[in-house]
Amino acid sequence: MKSSQQRCPITYEPIGPGQRYSLAGLKRLAPGLLNLHDLPYSAEEQLVEAGRRSSKMSIQGVQPKLSARLSIKSGVFELVDQGGTYILKPPHPQYSFLPQNEDLCMRLAAAFKIDVPLHGLIYAADGSLTYFIRRFDRYGRAGKRMLEDFAQLSGLSRETKYDSSMERVVTVIDEHCTFPILEKIKLFRRLLFCYIAGNEDMHLKNFSLLGIAGTIILSPAYDMVSTALFYGEDAEELALPLRGKKKHLTKNDLLHYFAKDRLGLSPAVIKEIVAELEQVLPVWAETISASFLPESSKEALQALIGRRAETLVK
Repeated sequence: MKSSQQRCPITYEPIGPGQRYSLAGLKRLAPGLLNLHDLPYSAEEQLVEAGRRSSKMSIQGVQPKLSARLSIKSGVFELVDQGGTYILKPPHPQYSFLPQNEDLCMRLAAAFKIDVPLHGLIYAADGSLTYFIRRFDRYGRAGKRMLEDFAQLSGLSRETKYDSSMERVVTVIDEHCTFPILEKIKLFRRLLFCYIAGNEDMHLKNFSLLGIAGTIILSPAYDMVSTALFYGEDAEELALPLRGKKKHLTKNDLLHYFAKDRLGLSPAVIKEIVAELEQVLPVWAETISASFLPESSKEALQALIGRRAETLVK
C-alpha cells in the first residue's frame, strides 16, 4: 500500500508524483475547482490567528478553530471573521496528529452510516495538515439554520457540559425532536462508534439539534476524535455516564440497557445495527491503513477497535 504522502488528503486515494490532491478530492469541494493552493499560513501562524479571532467566532471550544470560505476562483481557503462556510482546525500544540485523527474518525463514522458533513485535510504553508469541515448550519450565500447543542437545551454551560448522562441525552431527544425514534437510532449508532473508536469526549456540547425543512433532528456528527490515542485505554470510555458509569461498559449496558430499555429500539433493529458494525470492520481497517496517522497510531487504533468490537459482536 502506498504511504500517506502519496495519497490525496481529501479522499485518501492514490495520487501521482508532485500532486497534492486528486481531481475527485477537488470536485468534492466544488465542481468547478481545478486546483487548491496551500493554506497561506503555517501551523504556528494558524494558532496565532485562531487566538486573535476567537472572540469573533460563533463556534467556540477548547480546540483552536478558524472560520474560512473557499474561493473557487483563487483556489484557496480564505480566513474570514464573518460569513464563513468552513471551520479549519490546525495542528494542536499538545495533541499530536489531531487533524489526522479527527478526519479519520469522521470517515470511520460515515462508513458506519453516521451522517457527517463534508470534511478532509488540506496542506498549510509549512507542509503540515489542517482539518476542514463544512458548516451544516449555513446554506446559500447567507442562510442560517437553527442549531442548539445539548448543553443549551439542558440549561447547562460550557463549564458544566459533563454534568449530565446519556439517559439525559435521550430525554432531550424525546422533548425536542420531531420524530424521536429516528433520532434515537442515530444516537445508538453514535454511542457504539464512540465506545469502539475510543472517543471519550462526547460531552453535551458535542451533540446538537438542527432545524431543517420544518423538522428538528440530530445534527450531523462532529468533533469525532479517538481520544484514547492520547489518554490511553485506562481513561474513561464515555464522557457522559451510562447507567451511572463511564468505564467498564459491557454488552448488556450498551445493547440491552441503553438500546432496548432506554432508547426503546426493537431487538431486530439492534441486531441489524450490530451486524452492520461487524460488516464494516474490514472497511475500517483499510481506511485506517490509508489514513495520515503515523503507523504506531494506526496500529493502536486498530487494536483498540478490535478489542472493543469483540465485546459487542462475539
